[in-house]
Amino acid sequence: MIKVLLFAHLQEEVGTESLSIERSNLTVKSLIQYLEKEYPFQSLQKVMVAINESYAKEDDLIQDGDVVAFIPPVSGG
Repeated sequence: MIKVLLFAHLQEEVGTESLSIERSNLTVKSLIQYLEKEYPFQSLQKVMVAINESYAKEDDLIQDGDVVAFIPPVSGG
């Protein structure tokens, strides 16, 4: 199982701050594709992704038990 943490507007789009995904051995890219298909996200293409608190690239592998965070771009001044 993979725990997915959501931040900012992503929480609002899905209505929760985290998801439990019963899949493993996915790349970041394939997890994004799965989430966009299964949940009402507008887009996950420009979010930062971290696996176990370390920033990840789209071809990084996600293992069973990992915690994946989706962090949207932040603007401010």
